[in-house]
Amino acid sequence: MIPVFEPEIGQEEKDAVADALQRGEISGSFGQYIPNFERAFADYCGVKHGVAVSSGTTALQLAVRATGIGKGDEVLISASTNIATALAVIYNNAIPVPVDSEPVTWNLDLSLLESKITPRTKAIIPVHLYGHPVDMDQLMEIAQRHGLIVIEDAAEAHGAEVRGKKVGSFGNANCFSFYANKIITTGEGGMVLTNDDQLADKLRLLRNLAFTKPRFRHEVAGYNFRMTGMQAAMGLAQTRKLNRIISQKIQMAAWYNAHLADIPGITLPRCQPWAKHVYWMYGILIDEKEFGMNRDELAEKLYQHGVETRTFFCPMNLQPCLRAIDGFRPEPCPVAEKLWETGLYLPSSHTLSEETIARIAQIIRKVRS
Repeated sequence: MIPVFEPEIGQEEKDAVADALQRGEISGSFGQYIPNFERAFADYCGVKHGVAVSSGTTALQLAVRATGIGKGDEVLISASTNIATALAVIYNNAIPVPVDSEPVTWNLDLSLLESKITPRTKAIIPVHLYGHPVDMDQLMEIAQRHGLIVIEDAAEAHGAEVRGKKVGSFGNANCFSFYANKIITTGEGGMVLTNDDQLADKLRLLRNLAFTKPRFRHEVAGYNFRMTGMQAAMGLAQTRKLNRIISQKIQMAAWYNAHLADIPGITLPRCQPWAKHVYWMYGILIDEKEFGMNRDELAEKLYQHGVETRTFFCPMNLQPCLRAIDGFRPEPCPVAEKLWETGLYLPSSHTLSEETIARIAQIIRKVRS
């Protein structure tokens, strides 16, 4: 079976984790690997502060809490995203408001943002879907005009750029995931980036049970969202490989584009001229009429030929757990809904060879004929 993704864990990561163990850096409360990883990744993204946490989901939850979003506030989010984006909002007793996708990059449609803003709107969480960035210059102009907080969900977009500036450096607080299938991994883990000194202090306080002095007297209710030193050691080694991994991702996409371009009924991912797309996952859309079968039928046939795939995300306006929330607005998101119905992503490991990608394309041709 060709998996959707396989992480690359080399000797450098193994040596780093072993060193962390030898140093006793097994928790998230002491040692040098955590601050060193935070500094290295923040520097890579061009941001002052990095706050490592236990997952991408907790990074988002922490960012929402630390920026002051709370009960009854509305937060505009990408309709097409992993449920974690919305969970971070509802965990803080706020209300997610899905914004439909646009059909080119599949990110949230910026032309719809202002129509969704109400007096209760507090923030926007744009998601850089599958590695293509949102046009953050345009989004930040809208947010600043309306006095809204911006939290970037960059879980899928390490190293992606908008006009030469890396994602994760635009918003008030910006969140990454280091889950096993992300561009770089710590197994589990995440990070919040910010240029705001006071916000960084608050993020660090809240992630560690809000310990102050005296130690066991707590002014605020914090979380245990710490990353371990062992994870940070792996993350530091992975960060050193990030540019090479991204180059391989872009090459992977170029091979897919070349081998799939002439197959009718397939929409390939596109990259806007102002963007650097890092292709976390290589996604395609299937036009049933042109292709001759629907997305699910293709996925099943690929699986039978040893090729693993995944569907696109179920949009947030259709999620039962969100529709049950008081005040939730389950408005139609027709573009995101069509992405959910017709989209799947193919094996996207950066270590895939052109020979393997050509074989996947040939299987697609074969099952279509």
